[in-house]
Amino acid sequence: QVQLVESGGGLVQPGGSLRLSCAASRTIFRFYVMGWYRQAPGKQRELVAHITSGGSTNYADSVKGRCTISRDGAKNTVYLEMNNLKPEDSAVYYCNKYPAVDDYWGQGTQVTVSA
Repeated sequence: QVQLVESGGGLVQPGGSLRLSCAASRTIFRFYVMGWYRQAPGKQRELVAHITSGGSTNYADSVKGRCTISRDGAKNTVYLEMNNLKPEDSAVYYCNKYPAVDDYWGQGTQVTVSA
């Protein structure tokens, strides 16, 4: 069983930055395509970005140019660097495989963008 633990969220002003981290419990993680997802109140969970084991990345149009997904295989960790944050980025952010596996959802980390 894989456990994924997200961290790094918080309250930030518009235009600010955050770096989210997702630590995986198993080294097999390094072979997975990993994604960051988010869910805002009253909305469906959506994919923000994903990264292959080889480092190829893909981003949702809403965050393209503002976010960077990366991974460290040695640390079993995937990151999401978010810059120029907007109020509409406020959500709970989760990591999971891409495509997502229901059993792998963690608690997520809350990101709130507000003045």
